[in-house]
Amino acid sequence: MATKKIVFLDRDTIPASITIPTPHFTHQWFEYDSTSPEQVIERIHDADVVISNKVYLGSEVLEQAKHLTHIAVAATGVNNVDLDYCVQRGIAVTNIQGYATQSVPEHVVALLFALMRNIPAYHNDIRNGEWQRQNKFCFFTHPIQDIANSTLGIIGSGALGQATARLARAIGMKVQFSERKGAVQCREGYVPFERFLSTSDAIVLLCPLTNQTTDLIDAEALSNMKPTAILINTGRGGLVNEAALVSALKQKQIAGAGVDVFTEEPAPETNPLIENMDLPNLVLTPHVAWGSHSSIEKLCAILVNNIEAVEQGRTQNRVV
Repeated sequence: MATKKIVFLDRDTIPASITIPTPHFTHQWFEYDSTSPEQVIERIHDADVVISNKVYLGSEVLEQAKHLTHIAVAATGVNNVDLDYCVQRGIAVTNIQGYATQSVPEHVVALLFALMRNIPAYHNDIRNGEWQRQNKFCFFTHPIQDIANSTLGIIGSGALGQATARLARAIGMKVQFSERKGAVQCREGYVPFERFLSTSDAIVLLCPLTNQTTDLIDAEALSNMKPTAILINTGRGGLVNEAALVSALKQKQIAGAGVDVFTEEPAPETNPLIENMDLPNLVLTPHVAWGSHSSIEKLCAILVNNIEAVEQGRTQNRVV
């Protein structure tokens, strides 16, 4: 077998403490901490396999990579790859599936506990001297909701949605799944989108970002939620209209929000959520819901296994 050149364009998306397994075929491995758009062509022009987590691979750069046979996306989302071009060129595209079914649900539940019990808000109150001003053994400046017997609404019924549902039920929550917005008929086991919004005590987004789901949670959707409801976004930033979410929080249309994903990452200081991150009912994390140590190790194992599968002619985790 000829030596294959493998190029990882953004190795820094994997912590340095994680060891990536070595593929079991003859190859040369090149990795870069990060790759700017101007550097892509130079780095992939003679590559057989390109690994990318977030680096964009459009037709204008892919057409310069004459040896390329496989793009191994080191994530689940593949919106950073021109899939149509890959179909035309016969370039295999694989992604990582099922690696974060422990990490993401735990992050969701952590945000639910933090927000439904208003833990960050009470922490800030103590920091700001509220306990001393109240001058009693405890104080209640923010409502505290129980997790048990509340209803978690999940948008996205794939592996992550099902894993989150199992964990939510284990801590006493009721679970319902949303039908697609605008669907004429409602599938068995799902709840119509509008009723879903108005009957969920907490909503978590775990669906892909598509043309149909962009701004899925907009001002109208937020106005249909309970004023005591919590919104958690661990899906994709574009699922939520960020300005509308900030407005809903300020006007107390909903009780709180936990956001792990943003329309642009890293989020600029002008992002509405970043500008309002001091809101007591808003918790932000930097796209780390997926990132427990064990999940990243699993991701790396699947990544290399995908590369080996394509070399062996197997169709594992194939998007194209």
